[in-house]
Amino acid sequence: MIPLKIYFLGTGTSQGIPVIGSNHSVCKSTDIKDKRLRVSVWISWGDHSFVIDCGPDFRQQMLSSNCQKVDGILFTHEHADHTAGLDDIRPFNFKQGEIPIYAHQRVIENLKKRFDYIFETKNRYPGAPSVKTIEVVNNHPFSIGDKKAIPVNVMHGDLQVFGYRIDDFAYLTDVKTVEESEIQKLKGLKVLVVNALREEPHNTHFNLQEALDFIALVQPQKTYITHISHILGFHEDVQKKLPENVFLAYDNLQITI
Repeated sequence: MIPLKIYFLGTGTSQGIPVIGSNHSVCKSTDIKDKRLRVSVWISWGDHSFVIDCGPDFRQQMLSSNCQKVDGILFTHEHADHTAGLDDIRPFNFKQGEIPIYAHQRVIENLKKRFDYIFETKNRYPGAPSVKTIEVVNNHPFSIGDKKAIPVNVMHGDLQVFGYRIDDFAYLTDVKTVEESEIQKLKGLKVLVVNALREEPHNTHFNLQEALDFIALVQPQKTYITHISHILGFHEDVQKKLPENVFLAYDNLQITI
């Protein structure tokens, strides 16, 4: 089996780190691991290349990672920190043509409102991005390249969000609660990526303890924590407190599965 290469494009929460105008000590850190763009991941194997989410830092992330093509974008949900970079797929369009986007139908409808010019069929602006929409439905795996993506249905407060499992890798972000039936889709993982916003409880995200409890239920070989707020603390300090085989992800981290 051709190994999966995982590139963490961004590991921060919706404001990123440093937060604009913040005097918080983590925002002033000189450790590169404490500087986090909005959350996204690039998955590649062989000649295939997909990203999960396309936030406002997408252009910068593509340049930093030297990503040369995107075969498709899998969206978790419609919030701006996961979708606002959609216009920046244009250079890929110019080289590749239409790019598939995979999302819940609700998310597709949201993108059509916010990026109406992308979906316009009459009098299209000639430089507008071009996408092919593919609806993701829970319990209906779909093909990306020569692999299968399994949607994992989770809740972000009251909002439905999709995580995705590909081979023995799963990516979940903006999670607060997960039904037992969905946890079963995550058994036997080599690598789990899951969010942990901070130590204090939050209405719509796992805090650190909730993430660790979830990891104990899933029992992956390794876990990388993402969607991290500056309030969680300094990368090096937090990492020292984590259990064996649980790691804070950081921007530009690369792993192979």
